Amino acid sequence: MWRPNSVWQWALILIAFFQAAVVLSFEGYVFARFQVKLAPAADGKPEELTIPTFLTLFIFGCIYQLVLVIDALRLKNTIQVIGICLLNVAELVYAAIQKDQLRDAFDSFQAPTEDFLRETNPFLIAVPCVLAVGTVLMSFVAWKLYNEFAWTIYKHISADLRLKRRYLAFQIYIALLKFDFFFFLGFTVQFMVIMINIHDYEFGLTIAAIPVTILILFMAAYWTRKENRVGMVIIILLYFAALAYFLFKLIRMYQPSQRYIYEPALAPLTCFGVITVVLIVLTIINACVCMYNFGHGLMPHVATRRVSAEDDKVHMTDVPNYSQASAPNRMVID
Repeated sequence: MWRPNSVWQWALILIAFFQAAVVLSFEGYVFARFQVKLAPAADGKPEELTIPTFLTLFIFGCIYQLVLVIDALRLKNTIQVIGICLLNVAELVYAAIQKDQLRDAFDSFQAPTEDFLRETNPFLIAVPCVLAVGTVLMSFVAWKLYNEFAWTIYKHISADLRLKRRYLAFQIYIALLKFDFFFFLGFTVQFMVIMINIHDYEFGLTIAAIPVTILILFMAAYWTRKENRVGMVIIILLYFAALAYFLFKLIRMYQPSQRYIYEPALAPLTCFGVITVVLIVLTIINACVCMYNFGHGLMPHVATRRVSAEDDKVHMTDVPNYSQASAPNRMVID
């Protein structure tokens, strides 16, 4: 069973854990106050679902981030560690717009919201502050881990610069797939909450897209490891279909005839939608790079999901200390 084997690996796990605990506690308090004071006055309005949606995404985001942290350390994936820091920035932006989003949602309630806002305002301000501190700490630890993992990757891949570039492209691609999943699911969950009372073909397609997307991302990683060109071509075509889908959603949300439907969560939907589109474009580019690298000696190094246990034993800081080595015996000639 894998476990952290350095101070910086433990540091990243503890930072992610304590950040998740604090953020979820604050969001849980906001949700509890909402249920007690304002939920009875919401009267089934779509705005009533805004706060549960925020809380659900924060819960999922924090738990998924913990999983990504452990996965990145286990695989010695420096790119994924950097991506986790960027994910923290995205969560920070999401938390920053939460306060205004909630205030806009409360405008339609038939109940005074001043007491609720006064009680929860410190916590709504504290959440982005906690995420900001967590981002700074994670970035510093990521820099330390970059140096630590460099030696492991060097031993795992060898000193061939071209092979190292191909391995870097593979690491970027695998990391992108994991972040694609998070932002796609985040966008879809919010969309389903807004459309929960509108049962049309679009709502059904959105639900069906979730298991299909999970299967596509799984097969994308599998075919890349196996260097299957036919499978990669199919996956890239599906990426373009997903790109068209999200662009359609973003444009549709801002059409005058549809905007009122998405108004309760327009800002976070736009945030998730734009990030997802950018990630899909980067994923398509990287998928093409990985497919170009097929047949150039990388497959034996990526066939397993983690580096060998032998490569785990020495880090970048474990430089041989020749000053303490015993000097070879030499014959003394009188």
